[in-house]
Amino acid sequence: MSQILYVTNILIDFGALAQLKAECERVGITRPLIVTDAGVKAAGLLEKAVAALPGLPVAVFDQTPSNPTEAAVRAAVEVYRRENCDGLIALGGGSSIDCAKGLAIAATHEGPLKHYATIEGGSPRITDRVPPLIAVPTTAGTGSEVARGAIVIVDDGRKLGFHSWHLVPKTALLDPELTLGLPPMLTAATGMDAIAHCMETFMAPAFNPPADGIGLDGLRRGWAHIERATKDGQDREARLNMMSASMQGAMAFQKGLGCVHSLSHSLGGVNPRLHHGTLNAMFLPAVIRFNAEAESMQNEQRLQRMAHAMGLQSGSDIPEAIKDMNARLGLPSGLAAMGVTTDLFDKVITGALADHCHKTNPRIATVNEYRGMLEASM
Repeated sequence: MSQILYVTNILIDFGALAQLKAECERVGITRPLIVTDAGVKAAGLLEKAVAALPGLPVAVFDQTPSNPTEAAVRAAVEVYRRENCDGLIALGGGSSIDCAKGLAIAATHEGPLKHYATIEGGSPRITDRVPPLIAVPTTAGTGSEVARGAIVIVDDGRKLGFHSWHLVPKTALLDPELTLGLPPMLTAATGMDAIAHCMETFMAPAFNPPADGIGLDGLRRGWAHIERATKDGQDREARLNMMSASMQGAMAFQKGLGCVHSLSHSLGGVNPRLHHGTLNAMFLPAVIRFNAEAESMQNEQRLQRMAHAMGLQSGSDIPEAIKDMNARLGLPSGLAAMGVTTDLFDKVITGALADHCHKTNPRIATVNEYRGMLEASM
């Protein structure tokens, strides 16, 4: 049975950050911990967030790694408890938001983080004891600001998903002003992450018409504006539409994702230095070709509907169009250009088969089919 739930208060506009204190008051946060990273701090965005909280005692954890880890979560919990915080503000990209969600679990629930991972049957163990969370994204990619999930590398090295409606942020402040200084390559990589979310959730077989509509419109916005945002970071219209596409992709992916993400989660766990959005961009063409043979895709003409949103003639044009877009954006030509070697394939496939996104793909991939997708993505 499909469950359809939209619960986040979303404020999207230039200058939305000014509402941060009012939203803290609305959700009952009086002593916030801001979870962010060194890059966001260096860009001056942390200073802007603190300035938007006059009169509130603010604590800061600014050591979120590019791929959040259980060790980082523990370090953030120490600050949260030491400063007697009662709520969280996640400021940054998906890593900071996911780190904050991991903190929300670890600060209020006993045992190691893996106990609460989706593939460990942990979702029902996450309760409403988690503290309130406000998300302020500074990239347009993951959409974690409106999502129920988080991805964290746990102590045993696995990159695991954590999913609960209790983890959905109470507020998402989407201020495109915060993305104007985003470098071109990060704009491209996070933008392709958003596009991957819109496409893959639209292909997922679950019955969720609202998610389909939101995802398809997000794809249209993302595809039309990613190149503009990458080439001219001050293009305000492009930045606004990319931020919306990111948010829409995550609103939609409560429906499920698929092989693009099962592969990128797994490979990102094997080599945490690889950027998640870039990996998604590399895997999309091969996975779309694989999915094209799914009966549900053919019956509902999903590829054709995506092609129309992208301004293409046919669904069969999509894989090459994505490769061409990756090249125009300056992204790598394939996994090999990112330093991935074939000796990693067995480990990546094992992780992909165990990933929570594996079973929500329109076709269930076998070991050999995953190997074929990896080879085609090199």
